[in-house]
Amino acid sequence: MSLAGKVALVTGASSGIGRATALRLGAEGATVVVGYGIDRDSAAEVVTQIGSTKAKAIQVDTGKVVEIENLVNETVKAFGKIDLLVPCAGIMPTGPLESLTEEAFDKTFNINVKGPLFLVQKAAPHMAAGSRIILLSTTLCHASTVMPHYLAYISSKGAIEQATRVLSKDLGKKGINVNCVAPGPTTSKGFNANQTEQSLKMAASLNPNGRIGQPEEIADTILFLCQDASQWVMGQTLKVNGGMA
Repeated sequence: MSLAGKVALVTGASSGIGRATALRLGAEGATVVVGYGIDRDSAAEVVTQIGSTKAKAIQVDTGKVVEIENLVNETVKAFGKIDLLVPCAGIMPTGPLESLTEEAFDKTFNINVKGPLFLVQKAAPHMAAGSRIILLSTTLCHASTVMPHYLAYISSKGAIEQATRVLSKDLGKKGINVNCVAPGPTTSKGFNANQTEQSLKMAASLNPNGRIGQPEEIADTILFLCQDASQWVMGQTLKVNGGMA
């Protein structure tokens, strides 16, 4: 199950699920490009933990296609190919319909939808048969307990799930597996920033395990989808939520 010889490109890799994923893939032998937006120091820590000869940090605004293209070009220049693509960068805006602005909508869809889709477009020509693409959604797309203030966020993740279905048909012909992981509430800087102590307790109470997930638990599922053992899993959205939904 070793990922030795594989090159992984992970965005949003300086924190949360992206960071846990980069470290997990690195621990399994992959060479990892740590895509990050702002936190240079945290990205450097990830590189250090993986090993400076097996990892490289590259700053990128995943809402801009020109920067996405540069990220892919720098990855290929450094390591010659891309085997595993995991776009974890994303934002979780909150607010009901009446307060939704055009600016907030555009920013959400630029980062959560446009970014991953164009990253796939730019990376795919450098990915051989047997490569893997794992996109990120949310269990909230499937849960009945949805609050109105997640409108823009869930809408963007719904688009990713539908894109997964279509991309799997397109890139599957080239031997590239495309799947999606939909985490439930997971401890991270982005998630916690939108929560109160009361909402965190409520999220934990909705889970039969009585707790919120950890980034490493999501990374474990992403690792499975990166391995040969998952070769017959294509176009799927795997809900990873401890039984919440």
